[in-house]
Amino acid sequence: MRTPTGSDQLLRRVVRDGGGWTVLLGAVALTGAAAELALPAALGLAVDAAVAGDGGVWWPAAACGLIAVLMLTDVLGDVASGYGAARATARLRRRLLRHLFACDVRTVRRHPVGDLVGRLVGQAADAGQAGTAVVLGVVALLPPVGSVVALTLLEPLLGLTLLGGLALLTLLMRAFVTDASAAVAGYQRVLGDIAGRLLEALGGARTIAAAATVDRERDRVLAALPELRGYGLLGWRLLARASARTAAVGPLLQVAVVAVGGYALTVGWLTPGQLVAAVQYAALGAGLGAVLATLNRLVRSRAAASRIAEPLAHPVRPDGTEPLPPGRGELRLRGVGVRADDGRTVLDGIDLTVPAGATLAVVGRSGAGKSTLAAVAGRLHDPDSGEVLLDGVPLRRLAPPALRRAVGHAFDRPVLVGETVHDAIGLGLPDTAARPPADAAPATPAVLAAARAAQVADVVARLPEGFRTRLTDAPFSGGETQRLGLARAFPAERLLILDDATSSLDTATEHRVARAVATGAGGRTRLVVTHRAATAAAADLVAWLDGGRLRAVAPHRRLWSDPAYRAVFAPGGDAR
Repeated sequence: MRTPTGSDQLLRRVVRDGGGWTVLLGAVALTGAAAELALPAALGLAVDAAVAGDGGVWWPAAACGLIAVLMLTDVLGDVASGYGAARATARLRRRLLRHLFACDVRTVRRHPVGDLVGRLVGQAADAGQAGTAVVLGVVALLPPVGSVVALTLLEPLLGLTLLGGLALLTLLMRAFVTDASAAVAGYQRVLGDIAGRLLEALGGARTIAAAATVDRERDRVLAALPELRGYGLLGWRLLARASARTAAVGPLLQVAVVAVGGYALTVGWLTPGQLVAAVQYAALGAGLGAVLATLNRLVRSRAAASRIAEPLAHPVRPDGTEPLPPGRGELRLRGVGVRADDGRTVLDGIDLTVPAGATLAVVGRSGAGKSTLAAVAGRLHDPDSGEVLLDGVPLRRLAPPALRRAVGHAFDRPVLVGETVHDAIGLGLPDTAARPPADAAPATPAVLAAARAAQVADVVARLPEGFRTRLTDAPFSGGETQRLGLARAFPAERLLILDDATSSLDTATEHRVARAVATGAGGRTRLVVTHRAATAAAADLVAWLDGGRLRAVAPHRRLWSDPAYRAVFAPGGDAR
């Protein structure tokens, strides 16, 4: 027995997500299939009544009624399939998005952003069609099966004739599903690769223009286009081949049934009306175009579900439930180790204590593990070994709201999230403090205080609509964006983590920001990743990382006597 795969389980869930619309589609489709199977019999009985000279209108009226039912079920089926697919797609997108945000940040980085966007937008829409594809696929089998049963009841030889032809068509369909699945999966994979490269290139558009490598970058982004074209052509060829085979076998099968039926009529086994019904059933049973179209949709849905199941298979980071006890932000790392996906050691057995209210500068050469240390210190991701504690509580055990109120992060290249400047600064604040004011006030007090501390309030004031300015309409420089990122982090109550977050600021602004960080309310603990000797000199302690290991923890002036330590700052040229 085959074990269900992640994509199969996801497809079943997507089918259930269609809810009542999928149920309605099934009921409507079954009604339509029943009417479709009853129509040939009604037409045959109408013909026999006419041949017998019976002037009754019951059977013609019944045939007209069945045609009306078919028209109504066709309309209702389109409505139910559309709403059901939209509902399932929306739920699938929300599930994938929630899962990605709940995963370790290292997990998300395994997939290019453009590829994830493609899965969220394109593949989710294809997978959302699963309920429609499954229901219509099952119902599409009823007319051929019902036709075999009906012909067998009319004349067993007719049923055997149709059954033999359907067996051949089934083998052809099976080969199409197998080959088309590989083609569709390959097409979606390559399309995701191109999307990832495109988003990467758009993000570095200024660098590409400055290097005059537009043509080279265009060729890199579109390098996989021939492969994409190959998969696309293969899919169309497979569909065309299957359609051609069905179109060739179907009429031959109808001719065979008609020939057998004609013989049965001549020997008295069938009435003229029954022969008319047999011809209709033969056309109904051999017309597998709907089955082929449904199979093609199901193939696309299954391939898309497989693509979405890949990121969904990554385990989410478990959340804790404990609140933070009283404290001022003591940070402790015990035996912290982090490994890269390729097995390389990034951090190795880090033991470090940052006293509450102190400023710790983290320095080291590029690749020493500074940003990784900052990430695990605020639980952007968990270490592979050891643990991180804030005021004596392991970060794994803290409830997310408590953790995010206590810890703030600012980065060297912050991404501003939200619709307006106010939203971007208030992202980490409680709803009551982050919600934009409805009156004429420029911002909530908490957002305004954070902007002033980050020395960005005057920049925002010059915008056309101040804090209400949309981010898309705000032309911020690199330094201004960094200050907004700092403002977003400043409301943290116990620990402020700055990952090279002032690298783009001018000296005067950096000094004012550093003073605001040092004198912030509550005496928060600060962990500052830096490449500048002046910043390290202003810190209470310096953690010197070398090759993922903690080489020393001491004040800057004590470490400065070591030539290897001074060499860490040599490229900056600002050591004093």
